[in-house]
Amino acid sequence: MLAYVLLASAIVAEVFGSSMMKLSDGFKRKLPSLLLVVGYAVSFYLFSLALKDLPLGTAYAIWAGLGTALTAVAGILAFREKLNARKLLGMLVIIAGVVLVEIARESQ
Repeated sequence: MLAYVLLASAIVAEVFGSSMMKLSDGFKRKLPSLLLVVGYAVSFYLFSLALKDLPLGTAYAIWAGLGTALTAVAGILAFREKLNARKLLGMLVIIAGVVLVEIARESQ
């Protein structure tokens, strides 16, 4: 269970880092650039800890899939990006894929 908490924390840190990338303006703004590096460093560290107990393929699928979907949500909420049917469908497909990977792992 701790591995999933670490993985979830890694995902949140990665989404934070990605959001700071948007705010860094191509690394022109110092504080967002620094926070971007911190966010990704924390994310990779926590991800590496989660990998002690989780299979790489499963953990990476969850990390990448949910990170992508949550980053899209952050873009919508924080940066006023538009949500349309295709974007929503894409996020749902990503989440469904993560669920299927987890179900497949549990059935092995």
